[in-house]
Amino acid sequence: MNIGIIGAGIMGRGIAETCAVYGLNVVLIDTSDSILQTSRNSIIESLHMRTLFGLPVVDVESVIGRISLNVGLEHLADTDFIIENITEDRQEKKLVYNKISKTCREDVVFAANTSAIPITEIGSWTNRPQQTLGIHFMNPVPVKSSVELIKGYHTSTTSLDDARNFLFSIGKKVIDVIDAPGFVSNRVLMLAVNEAIFLVQEGVASASDADRVFVECFGHPMGLLETADLIGLDTILLSIQALYESFNDSKYRPCQLLKKMVAAGLLGKKSGQGFYNYE
Repeated sequence: MNIGIIGAGIMGRGIAETCAVYGLNVVLIDTSDSILQTSRNSIIESLHMRTLFGLPVVDVESVIGRISLNVGLEHLADTDFIIENITEDRQEKKLVYNKISKTCREDVVFAANTSAIPITEIGSWTNRPQQTLGIHFMNPVPVKSSVELIKGYHTSTTSLDDARNFLFSIGKKVIDVIDAPGFVSNRVLMLAVNEAIFLVQEGVASASDADRVFVECFGHPMGLLETADLIGLDTILLSIQALYESFNDSKYRPCQLLKKMVAAGLLGKKSGQGFYNYE
């Protein structure tokens, strides 16, 4: 089975790694060779660190050999299942779905790994809404055992079955969720992260102390702001904005500090600095 993955960022490369570890061939797409090379290096590093997360050792060269790196959506023509992971920007996503609707075979399912945009809306951008669904992978993908599977208004039972079979083949358990902005995980998580940023902005606690409350008092493996840095503060901002636009509810208003950090390029781990310093 050939899996097409659009977007070679943190999520895309995690999904690519997982698929290749389980013996699937992957076509990983992004907009430049430099992005793809960075992604390849990150996947190799992750494969060498698997034992630290309690994962079995794999033959790194064999796994990497199953991942093809390409610039251009036309390279998805021979893939059997598509997973889209680009930034949470409606216009950019719409362009991608318009293009792959023309490029991919008519039987191919489109799975959106989106944070907050409804699947029914994404399906309307394609020529196959019945074959469009959501798979919300959790980060880091190789470690997390479960995903949210989201049915759009038009998504067929056959397409959902295809997605389940694919997910089972890469060792993921499925949690079925009704289509709604943010689904379950991000409707709650983005609100909590945004509120934690308000706490820092108001001087209630430092980022590290706010995170300590959740790690030391509630047993979370990672604090909300460290999680935000891992996801990317730009993605957090786009996601909370999407929720705000969808619900028209002031509780989803983006924190001004979040906007300021994104404008300054302080995006978290991927930029070297966010609420924590990674340089």
